[in-house]
Amino acid sequence: LMSEQQFQQTVMDELRQQQENDMETTNRFQELFEKNVNDKTEARNGLTYLSWSWAWAEFKKFYPNAHYEVAKTAQGLPYFESDAGAMVYTVVTAGGCTHEMWLPVMDGANKAMKKEAYTYKTKFGEKSVEAFSMFDVNKTIMRCLTKNLAMFGLGLYIYSGDDLPTVEFDTTPLVDKIKTATTMAELQEYFTSSLSACAQHKDAQSVVIAAKDSMKLKLGGK
Repeated sequence: LMSEQQFQQTVMDELRQQQENDMETTNRFQELFEKNVNDKTEARNGLTYLSWSWAWAEFKKFYPNAHYEVAKTAQGLPYFESDAGAMVYTVVTAGGCTHEMWLPVMDGANKAMKKEAYTYKTKFGEKSVEAFSMFDVNKTIMRCLTKNLAMFGLGLYIYSGDDLPTVEFDTTPLVDKIKTATTMAELQEYFTSSLSACAQHKDAQSVVIAAKDSMKLKLGGK
């Protein structure tokens, strides 16, 4: 049998080891969190996406034994469906720590996609959302994995605003103005003012830029 002194020593050793493990985890989180990932990101419709392949490769440098799992239904499907839409889940384990993440399957406008196409009303009129495909599910899984890795620190800062409410911005009058340009000088003037008008809405800016590029081709440098 273990003596009281031996028992106390064993407990102290376990506590010391746990503290060392916690310190190592904290240090790795801080190192991953402070890593600049800006040149590996891409902005789309107001959201910032980090390359999943780069993120996983970089993560494995810190945690060589890291592994991830994709949650599946009893039928083997990698998504869970309800009336609200489809959701995917990933689980990452690294350094003795496990984090779960989830993400809905969304279209280019960040609207939840469902098994069947549907429409919804906005103050700017009726809009539609296509039914999701396995291609959409696959993209969402890899985005979910990337967000899962952020729970360990990698690229976490780029998600700092994704829980803030989005405000729809009507780009119709801005695009219509750009379409009235008859010279390159007018196009530049209308584009500059339109871009400034939607400075706080990245998705609206993308629409304005596309309208400018289209008119530039039509004017042919006139």
